[in-house]
Amino acid sequence: MLGIGVYTYRMTNDLSDYVLGGRKLNSWVAALSAQASDMSGWLLLGLPGAAYASGMGLWSIWIAIGLAVGTMANWQYVAKPLRRYTQLAGESLTISEFFENRFKDKSHLLRVVSAIFILVFFLFYTASGLVAGGVLFESVFGIEYTTALLVGAVVIISYTFLGGFIAVSWTDLFQGTIMFIALLITPIFAIQYMGGLEALFTKIGTINTDLLDINANVAYDATAALPWSSAGSLTLIGIISAAAWGLGYFGQPHILTRFMAIRSAQQVPKARLISIIWVVLSLYGAIIVGFVGIALFADQPLANPETVFIDLVQKMFNPWVAGFLLAAILAAIMSTIDSQLLVSSSALTEDFYRTFFRKDASQTELVWVGRGAVILIAVIAVMLAWTKGSVLQLVAYAWAGFGAAFGPAIIFSLFWKRMTRNGALFGMIVGGLTVILWKYTGSAIYEIVPGFLFASIAIVVISLLDKEPSAEIQEEFARAHKPLADE
Repeated sequence: MLGIGVYTYRMTNDLSDYVLGGRKLNSWVAALSAQASDMSGWLLLGLPGAAYASGMGLWSIWIAIGLAVGTMANWQYVAKPLRRYTQLAGESLTISEFFENRFKDKSHLLRVVSAIFILVFFLFYTASGLVAGGVLFESVFGIEYTTALLVGAVVIISYTFLGGFIAVSWTDLFQGTIMFIALLITPIFAIQYMGGLEALFTKIGTINTDLLDINANVAYDATAALPWSSAGSLTLIGIISAAAWGLGYFGQPHILTRFMAIRSAQQVPKARLISIIWVVLSLYGAIIVGFVGIALFADQPLANPETVFIDLVQKMFNPWVAGFLLAAILAAIMSTIDSQLLVSSSALTEDFYRTFFRKDASQTELVWVGRGAVILIAVIAVMLAWTKGSVLQLVAYAWAGFGAAFGPAIIFSLFWKRMTRNGALFGMIVGGLTVILWKYTGSAIYEIVPGFLFASIAIVVISLLDKEPSAEIQEEFARAHKPLADE
């Protein structure tokens, strides 16, 4: 990974190269980079841990369905128009710049508000990845958590600092491949290790039959006499909350930038197919790891369910094979953190520094400001990760924040000609603040559901009350829905 960073250092000549790779990604790199940066350490820690703790209920099936559908819809409906629009609308380099150019916002309000949300939620998202790295090294090598946290942060910062988007995308390609291989090999061998699927499910059924019920709710307590205890039926709110993770895809800046950076819209169909296959097989591989963990560690329940992949791999495989498989966790962590650092750095450099402080800054200066921003953001994220915390909870909060703040704004801006600048602005604010404040309502529903809904309502109502967009904006909207010359 460091070698790629050094090599791509020489390929980074201007800000476009550093934050968007010069729009040169092929379908394989775009697809695997998008999915590897999307899934992060929670795919090998949080999701298997949730499946281990709850069985087939809430997380195991419903969240996987939501994420698979969300991935497909995002590539199907957002990728092409966003790629076209960000090229037509003033060669936008960031999501914030796209919003400003899309609505010809001279006040810079859209850019500033969206950049603030990017910085706030990415700090939590990046912290979740750093926590996952600390947990990995702590569990495998017995290294103190804070030391492990710092070692992982230094490596990731180094190649992101050097090579920018090109380095991040190519390292993501390799990291995504390692993750995919690990989540194919581990479940297959784990099932064989348990004597086949029938033996596995029989063993789980003897622990608690509700673990095999898609509509059952199971509570996990490692200190209890019966760690997996029935907690009634899964509620409609629980199902909606889990499946609603799929809504988050439409607003994730680190995924959307891959759509913006793909070489041409012609590359999208192939990238979409690669992404869907990768996501479906990886999600269900992670879930099966959690199921096997229930049977394998029934007599010695895990204190932290999120270490199930780590413990299972070390128990079943030769240390050389286990080392490769455990490296997949590090790959997942790195592939997401580097993308998040880069998008956050882009927000500081392009949306604040150049817009408000140094409009005439040279490309070399901007690249170095971007590199400095990577270090600044990483330091703050390390501070947030210092006290540990749940990987899944940190990811869930950031995912909801982006999904609600940007998801409706992206969809409406691409497909509704009547949308206005004020509609986009109020939609972002309403969506982002709903996620931040929702926990104080005491409601059990996942924040992204009300956030996405309220943001959509705000966009429609404010846009209809507002003056109709100018002829220039509407003409550009029409051109964005026609194939470009390179298609």
